[in-house]
Amino acid sequence: MTVSSNLAASTLEAEEKKYSPPSKKLEVVKDIEPVKKERKEEPLVLTDAQEEKKKTKASPSIVKSVSPSARKIASESKIDLSKVKGSGKNGIILKEDLLSLMGSIPQPSERKTTHGPEERIKMTRLRITIAKRLKEAQDNAAMLTTFNEVDMSQVISMKNENKEEFQNKYSVKLGFMSFFVKACVVGLKNYPVINAEIQGDEIVYKNYYNISIAVGTERGLVVPVLRNTDEMSFADIEKNITLLGQKARDGKIVIDDLQGGTFTITNGGIYGSMLSTPILNPPQSAVLGMHNIIERPVVINKSIIIRPIMYLALSYDHRIVDGKEAVSFLKIVKECLEDPRRLFLDL
Repeated sequence: MTVSSNLAASTLEAEEKKYSPPSKKLEVVKDIEPVKKERKEEPLVLTDAQEEKKKTKASPSIVKSVSPSARKIASESKIDLSKVKGSGKNGIILKEDLLSLMGSIPQPSERKTTHGPEERIKMTRLRITIAKRLKEAQDNAAMLTTFNEVDMSQVISMKNENKEEFQNKYSVKLGFMSFFVKACVVGLKNYPVINAEIQGDEIVYKNYYNISIAVGTERGLVVPVLRNTDEMSFADIEKNITLLGQKARDGKIVIDDLQGGTFTITNGGIYGSMLSTPILNPPQSAVLGMHNIIERPVVINKSIIIRPIMYLALSYDHRIVDGKEAVSFLKIVKECLEDPRRLFLDL
């Protein structure tokens, strides 16, 4: 073998090592059978048409041909292309097909077709009573509302940590309402005028704490009363709320369940309400409005932190409740909820 042939062989070997993967060694295949038929490979085309072609092979009955512009509009507007009829060649969906949907006329509402353009239904006795009492509240009270926000992280943490043990021991779920009832009792004890009412030219202070809980039903809003809540445990409050709520939804609430309340709590948050001005439940002088819990950025020790925040609203009768007392009451409720240990220590 000549020097030139040796040099060529070594050069070829070096080139093979250079372009071969480092983890594999090249093997010399001695006997290679001749290929009988050469396979013709399709060129790789990176287009929407090629992608659509692959999808069509997988499910030809569902996927339709879509132009790139139509596909972009469908993606942005979340349009179900399986329900769109294409007007292009071979049924391809064009941009114009999607734009034409915007000009389509919606069908009349099913209720309008069934019952006509208007319906006239006589109010139930319950709805008449509710309307009368709410109108009296506006006419007879100087109603005002003050707001605050509460960080619910401690209540949520305590609820999650103890919910299983609480339910196993007392056969009832631990909810937020028992925390709010307890916090309101603390506030009412500190500011008795919030728990009072006007009778003629006198202010009647109540030394008992009957909390009315607003419950929405198919028949309307009812406000059953939890009696002597200051003498109730968390478990007692949750059991009674569950019982009264079920009676309200089953239409088994009686007059005695609705009378004798001294303060009201209403929770619009279960319906998604962010903020509201709750209306008084006469002859009571104040009502607390709960709302939904949303993670919001708050500043703590000069740092921005995400916390679960609920907005609270206290509507009150300004004839006997001054702004200072209303704001201070709401501040106590906030402090009790942000440090739930206060509820157990009765602070």
